[in-house]
Amino acid sequence: MAEESGDVRELDRVTIRFAGDSGDGSQLAGQQFTNTAAIFGNDVSTVPDYPAEIRAPAGSLPGVSSFQVSFSSHEIYTAGDNPDVLVAMNPAALKTNLPDVPKGSLIIINADEFTEANFRKADYEADPREDGTLAGFRLIQVPITSMNARALKESGLPQRQIDRSKNLFALGVMFWLYERSLEPTLNWIDGKFAKNPQVAEANKTTLKAGFYFGETAELFSEHYRVPKANPRPGKYRNITGNEATALGFLAASQLLKKPLFYASYPITPASDILGELAKYKSFGVKTMQTEDELAAIGAAIGASFGGALGLTGTSGPGLALKSEAIGLAVMTELPVVIANVQRSGPSTGMPSKTEQGDLLQAMFGRNGESPLAIVAPATPAECFEMAIEAFRIATKFMVPTIFLSDGLLGSGSEPWRIPAIEDLPKMDVQHPTDPETFEPYQRDETTLARPWAVPGTPGLEHRIGGLEKSDITGNVRYDAENHERMTRLRAEKVERIADDIPELKIDGEPSGELLVLGWGSTYGAIITAVYRAQADGLSVSAAHLRYLNPFPRNLGDVLSQFERVLIPEMNLGQLLLLIRARYLVDAEGLNRVTGRPMKTADVAAKIETLVRRKVSVA
Repeated sequence: MAEESGDVRELDRVTIRFAGDSGDGSQLAGQQFTNTAAIFGNDVSTVPDYPAEIRAPAGSLPGVSSFQVSFSSHEIYTAGDNPDVLVAMNPAALKTNLPDVPKGSLIIINADEFTEANFRKADYEADPREDGTLAGFRLIQVPITSMNARALKESGLPQRQIDRSKNLFALGVMFWLYERSLEPTLNWIDGKFAKNPQVAEANKTTLKAGFYFGETAELFSEHYRVPKANPRPGKYRNITGNEATALGFLAASQLLKKPLFYASYPITPASDILGELAKYKSFGVKTMQTEDELAAIGAAIGASFGGALGLTGTSGPGLALKSEAIGLAVMTELPVVIANVQRSGPSTGMPSKTEQGDLLQAMFGRNGESPLAIVAPATPAECFEMAIEAFRIATKFMVPTIFLSDGLLGSGSEPWRIPAIEDLPKMDVQHPTDPETFEPYQRDETTLARPWAVPGTPGLEHRIGGLEKSDITGNVRYDAENHERMTRLRAEKVERIADDIPELKIDGEPSGELLVLGWGSTYGAIITAVYRAQADGLSVSAAHLRYLNPFPRNLGDVLSQFERVLIPEMNLGQLLLLIRARYLVDAEGLNRVTGRPMKTADVAAKIETLVRRKVSVA
């Protein structure tokens, strides 16, 4: 809190969670609030939470959808562990989300939906407003459904369509409560419903009605102001990880001056990448929705063989189905990129929940010795640069490369500083053309990459396929000596990538009592907890891996400078296993498989335990 003035209180950060049925529009309301906060100049971070059930009964606990947005006057790295404000559109939304809401927080409920029938659907034995369930919270009851219906009484729309607009009434209330302009959302409505002005006018009417209700109803004793942040100068847009991923792959295509071909079978939470890339036909992007995962990876390999940038995307179950064909890409040494947006498993698991359970599958989930490159973004915005990096590595080293994202990164959003073109990496591809010097498995002395011959180039006909290749000629060959040589060459090629990637950076002192090592979307929780611990005077540093195969060359040296190593992961210890095995470091894990993001508080508590334990022993 910075200051109080009359009925306006200034805060430095607020976290809001919109929650309701899938049809209540919580995702849309949250996204519009996010966009408005970003336009205002706040730093923002979001985490949507979708129901795993596609058609859960209305008002039921499995059908609850939510969207959490944190906005602040300073740089933030997560969407917050817990909401300061919960907007609950029905009893099920309240019951599902209440355990995350700290005492003293503000809860705004749609009072019209708190009926006996809805209590039963949410497994409430009594009205939670009257049985002490909400004691200690600041409860504001707003008749959102009826107020929305009243505002749209003259709209001429059917009742069902009127009811669908109630999320915008709730959004209007929140815009008033946090002094946010209606203009960005009004403009969005005009664009979204340009072909249906009646619906556009109705949505604008109820948005304004919610805003003026907040202003006149006197239900709130004060409202709040979160000042602008001071970001690094530049042009920004709010972006989700999947949007940034698609733009990164598109940018790689432009930088390499090669057409991009994307084939995928729809699977949550990776499906958005297909929809995003399909928008860029004018940039030479070709997309194909295939009948299954095998067809998708096969088509991507074919595109790569044909000289295009072959790309496929999936989530964990799909990566398993693609495994044999990925082995084919390893054997043929083609620069296919596989994007895996991880979700909770095993099997179908929880399709809409996040996890980091596919690291070992990405590393080893193929038959035989079949190493490939793996990169992993740490934030939604970083998905852009790591998508470019995936294709840079794949084409330079002629190696399949896995882009390992997850559901939190893919659907979460944050401000992205749009880079200048001159700041993007320089990338180039040279295809052989001289039949006198061409050999299909002749290797570059530095990278060990074989030449990428485009079919149809005169005199460059050659054999390709899944059987073991002869060194240099690429002919089929089965003898033991050649197989061992080729196996070791393929492995050495991946290892040499370590000479071409940045060394691991440390946030904090280069040595000390504790290093917190992470990868993927745990970055926000880790860096926030470490910065807090450093401010408290604890000897803690952080390092985050963006390159998982191979590891950065200096990883072993970094680990050796710390007395203890903590590895937080949203799995049961997969990076922990690799670090212990390769570097013989007795690292300790902090493991969560809840389907939810890693919490800053959990990392902070573990840091406190490890460092304080060291101090007390000494």
